[in-house]
Amino acid sequence: MELTTTIFYVFALVLVLSALKVITAKNPVHSALFLVLSFFTAAAIWMLLKAEFLAILLVLVYVGAVMVLFLFVVMMIDIDIEHLRRDFWTYVPMASIVGALIIAEMAIVLVRNFIGTTSPVVNAAAQAPGYSNTAALGKLIYTDYIFAFEVAGIILLVAIIAAVALTMRRRKDTKSQDISEQLRTRRDDRVRLVSMPAQVAQAADAANNKN
Repeated sequence: MELTTTIFYVFALVLVLSALKVITAKNPVHSALFLVLSFFTAAAIWMLLKAEFLAILLVLVYVGAVMVLFLFVVMMIDIDIEHLRRDFWTYVPMASIVGALIIAEMAIVLVRNFIGTTSPVVNAAAQAPGYSNTAALGKLIYTDYIFAFEVAGIILLVAIIAAVALTMRRRKDTKSQDISEQLRTRRDDRVRLVSMPAQVAQAADAANNKN
């Protein structure tokens, strides 16, 4: 077995294990860190496939920007971990259906493209002098897949707005200062005068009992 093939299988094993830890870790921060490991491992596999631009893009965009946003959101919103653990099994049936559909779709795509092949599929254009996978990818995105690219951008924008909205809501375990409410405060709202009957008789009885 060649060294490149061995490295690929090692990275693939690390990627699968880290992906499993993303969905099985009890702490959301640990899940985010394992997702960072998954991104780095996937970038290494892209490097093995001579797709340097995609590898660098995966590290810079997802690890450098998206994962930072994930960590901020996870640490700033008030996640009830105990409630999620208590209701975990109620989400298992729907999650199993969604997972089965994803696996079926990926299997159909992979079997259709790679079934019956006995050697790796090599792109002849990648071996040509002066070939740039960055230029080829950009040309393909902004011509054939321009509509899907714009839809993905809109979805990411909606996700960013939703994350900001979640962090801006008022939390129960934090105290905040409302300046306008303080300026509207009147004396009657702060001081209350209570009329109470004189306690002279009770004070006299207490003094007599002490004597």
